[in-house]
Amino acid sequence: MIARSRQVALALTVVLAAGAACQAQQRDPGDRSGQPAPSAAPRGFTLVASGDVLPHESVIARARYDAGDGGHDFAPMFAGVRPVVERADLALCHMETVYGEDGVYTGYPSFKSPPEVASGLARTGYDGCSTASNHSLDDGAAGIGRTLDAMDRAGLRHSGTARTEAESATATLYAAGMAKVAHLAYTYGTNGIPLPPDRPWAVSLTDERRIVADARAARRAGADVVVVSTHWGTEWQDAPDEEQLLLADRLTAARTGSRPDIDLIIGTHAHVPQAYQKVNGTWVIYGMGDQVAGEMFDPDGAFDPRGNQSTLGRFTFAPPAREGTRWQVTKAEYIPQLYDIDAGRVLNLNRALEQGAELVSVRDGIRDVVLSRGAAQDGLVMGE
Repeated sequence: MIARSRQVALALTVVLAAGAACQAQQRDPGDRSGQPAPSAAPRGFTLVASGDVLPHESVIARARYDAGDGGHDFAPMFAGVRPVVERADLALCHMETVYGEDGVYTGYPSFKSPPEVASGLARTGYDGCSTASNHSLDDGAAGIGRTLDAMDRAGLRHSGTARTEAESATATLYAAGMAKVAHLAYTYGTNGIPLPPDRPWAVSLTDERRIVADARAARRAGADVVVVSTHWGTEWQDAPDEEQLLLADRLTAARTGSRPDIDLIIGTHAHVPQAYQKVNGTWVIYGMGDQVAGEMFDPDGAFDPRGNQSTLGRFTFAPPAREGTRWQVTKAEYIPQLYDIDAGRVLNLNRALEQGAELVSVRDGIRDVVLSRGAAQDGLVMGE
């Protein structure tokens, strides 16, 4: 059973960089997080975001074992964080890879994952994923098509790759509490694989001017909150690089009138947890790390356990104090995670004290990185 009911309930026109339509999603009236009655006072919402889902061959094998019937079941490996994910009003993941077909599934270096990943994420409680990454073209345009088709079937929304030119200029708009939340996603590149000549719009590439233009278009279409996913940074570097710092500063500084154009930036790609920081009054996660991945090896070929460490970011938004101002983050939290490569399970490390000294050390190491740019002084806390 899928953890949440999902239905496309509203379509708004929005002109992004190329011009198209903006789709919105809200939950049906039977959902436990359904909309309040029209007379209810405006309420806030919680947003949860997580890092790279990167199914190496060992991860695929684990899902095949968990299914026990010749298929693949990815839901059990996410069970440890399901309580956090499904309680959020809006939960966003990052689908790093594309999906294969006919049982032909591969890991590194050219990923083709089982399409059951999508249903596993949906059953965990995720509402949608960013799909723009350096692996978006691992199987060309066909891989993108299979991936988005499978996500559609699972009821999992997506942003960052596209099957058609119209879809490429479509912002995904979710209903969360009383707010409409736009999700935009971009990647620094595609591992040197050129965009298909007849589909230059297939993957959203990082461009500061385009991101700001897209955010403003989504806002004009009715988005109360704009969230930008960025696939960026230097692999295996737990400190954000200069390009990340510069882009974060410029994107968070972009304003229309007195209102910021972007309300949250969530980063992926580095394979290790990176810092959270409030930049120009807006929260930025430079890198959440790998939520799911097999054994990870650094550029020198050495196994690096940080490649299986990550965080969930959880942000509580409150309605604006007055019309025309932004929705405010009233609580910012991070939840440290570890993918146990032996058990094939994601662990919530905020309970590490119950799980032994070794996991306490991992949790504390993640904490030190996450707080390394002063986030604690701005109110970031470890969540439950």
